[in-house]
Parts: sequence; structure tokens; C-alpha cells
Amino acid sequence: MPTLPFTKATACGNDFLIVERDAAPRNADLRQLTIEMCERHNGIGADGVEWVSRPNASGAHIVASLINSDGSAAEISGNGTRCVAAWYLSFPSTGHEPVLVETGAGVKECCIIARAGPRYEFEMAMGHAQEIEDMTVHGQSGVYVDLGNPHFVLFVGSYQFDWQEQAARIQADTGSFSRGTNVEFVHVIDRHTLEARFYERGAGETRSSGTGSIASALAAIYSRMCDSPVTVVAPGGPQIVRSEDQIYLRGDARIICTGEFSISP
Repeated sequence: MPTLPFTKATACGNDFLIVERDAAPRNADLRQLTIEMCERHNGIGADGVEWVSRPNASGAHIVASLINSDGSAAEISGNGTRCVAAWYLSFPSTGHEPVLVETGAGVKECCIIARAGPRYEFEMAMGHAQEIEDMTVHGQSGVYVDLGNPHFVLFVGSYQFDWQEQAARIQADTGSFSRGTNVEFVHVIDRHTLEARFYERGAGETRSSGTGSIASALAAIYSRMCDSPVTVVAPGGPQIVRSEDQIYLRGDARIICTGEFSISP
């Protein structure tokens, strides 16, 4: 039975499998393979697979193509990109710092801040938001933030309601979001701190989100509720967003394990 080598990594509880694209069988359906690998009972379990390959002419060190656990493609995951950078630096022969990762939303620079064994901390240069504007969906007022992937941010006083169901309804509104959307519910604590909950396109509820943290912070700054830098606290851990000459995201990434996945005939 053919097998596929993988590395599993996590960033603030957002977990990913990192797989070299060339290691997959030539005729493999990568979307179906992603679904099987990400299934948490009969597979390995993850929020998505970062399929990595060598770049052509972008100047990046590695190309990362993200497929969510449901088989849908995504432009980028901030947390997933940090996991790819950690994987890249985990090889003894790798000496490139910062790590330049080519994503569907452009090349992102991952500067290593600290390392302790399999745990890394990075600050990523994420460029600029393409769009930030007020928006109303299903009678709910929020802020739409386009970071190369779409986000809809709503401000709440608490999480004592079925926010997952509400997020799913918003995601299903293809009239408002032709590409779908990630949904964030945000509770502002003070001028530099907020809490966030994430319902991601293609994965559902997740313990963290890198671009979701950025969107939450930018929406709070845009709405004059917060000032940069903003610490975004999530169930998986905190991340720090700075909005200066461009957007910067700081957070951890940790290599969990390596292994081989048996490919069904």
C-alpha cells in the first residue's frame, strides 16, 4: 500500500498537515486526499493541508497551497503559513531567515523571533488589507476585511449565544460573499486587547486563526475601538497584530510529529 509522508504542526491550536506535493501519486486527487487525511477519527486530523512545493520565479523559499479539511481551496492561512515556515526551518540544512513563503495571497515574510526545540515564534509581514468597509448581512452590522482572503467581523458583548449557528448562516449567504467568508466574533476588552472566536471557511469553528486575528484587530482599529498593537486572545492562544507601514502578525508554531499516511487504493 502506498504511503505519503507528512508533518503535523500547530499554531495557537490551529493544526495543519504539511505534505510535499511531489510525494503524492501523480494522478492523486489532492482535495479528496486532504479530506481523508484531515478526518479526525479515520484520518490523522487537521484543519487543513498545506501542500508545499519548490518555487519557480517568485523569489520565495517555498510555495504553500492550502486545502481546507472539507476539500475547498483557500488563499492563505496566517497560522498555516507559520507552520510551513517552522517545517522549513526544521531541516538542519536550511539556513534561510527570514523564510519567504509564497501563498495564494502573495509572498509572506516570516521572521523568527525565538526557537526552543520544536517550538518557534515568528513575526510575519502580511502586507496591506485590500478592503475594509462597514457591511450589513442578515440584519447584522459588521466590518468586511479583505486580506487576500475574505473576513466578516462582528462585535459582541459576550459569547453567551449560539454564535456558531449565526456564523454558518452568514457564510451561507453567497449573495453577500461570492467567495464565501471567514467569520469572526469579537469582544473588545481594552484599547489594545480583544477576544475573538473564529468560524473559518472550509473548516468551521477553529481554536485560532492568523488572518482572522488580523481582520479582528483591523476591524477594531477601523471602528475606533482599539489602537495598534492589538493582542488578540483566542481559545488556542494569543497573537499580536501591529498595523504600521504594513500589517505584522506575531505568534507561535510548533512541530507536533511526523509520519506516513496510508493511501487507500
